[in-house]
Amino acid sequence: QLVESGGGPVRAGDSLALSCAAVGAPFSTFAVGWFRQAPGKDREFVAAISRSATNKFYADAVKGRFTISRDNTKNTVYLQMDILKPEDTAVYYCAGIQAFDRDTIFWRNNEYSHWGQGTQVTVSS
Repeated sequence: QLVESGGGPVRAGDSLALSCAAVGAPFSTFAVGWFRQAPGKDREFVAAISRSATNKFYADAVKGRFTISRDNTKNTVYLQMDILKPEDTAVYYCAGIQAFDRDTIFWRNNEYSHWGQGTQVTVSS
């Protein structure tokens, strides 16, 4: 089970840190991704990180503003979001997939088998 936290209302230019905690599974065996879904839009990829944290990948829309990281000792993956914009408003989901290779990342929705319930991020101008 994946549980997101850290969402909330913020103003444009602010920062916010999301967390994704794994319950009941060794998170170190999972590659993890963050996705988001704005009202009326499809769920879109945001960022991904490999099991080892060696490889990371970002959507162009967030590159340079968002940072994904993980602490396997705490079974948690983080998404640090800086310089937030109103267009970042969405429900943010973390997703996980058990990966054989420590350095593989995944960025497609249908590659992930485990999903959290989502946390709302609202950025006002």
